Amino acid sequence: QVQLVESGGGLVQAGGSLRLSCAASERAFSNYAMGWFRQAPGKEREFVAYIEWRSLYKNYADSVKGRFTISRDNAKNTAYLQMDTLRPEDTAVYYCAARPRGSINVDRSYDYWGQGTQVTVSS
Repeated sequence: QVQLVESGGGLVQAGGSLRLSCAASERAFSNYAMGWFRQAPGKEREFVAYIEWRSLYKNYADSVKGRFTISRDNAKNTAYLQMDTLRPEDTAVYYCAARPRGSINVDRSYDYWGQGTQVTVSS
């Protein structure tokens, strides 16, 4: 059972940046593709970004393309989400997830989830 712990959330002004981290509990992390999702109040959880285990393929939601960057360091069992040019509509709880068994942009495809970290962007 892989445990994922997100960190790095907080309050930031519009136009600012944050970097989220997702630390995994075991070395098996390096073999898993990872995803980031987010859920705003009153909305469904939505896909944000994906990275395969060798970092050779990445995918982003249209709403964050060009502003967010997903990466990982398998030696540290950690994935990252660099978020730049933040907007108030980026406000949400951000979750990392591991080992998708189906569509990479569908939350139910993923086996493991973190507890989430709050990101709030003020206007």
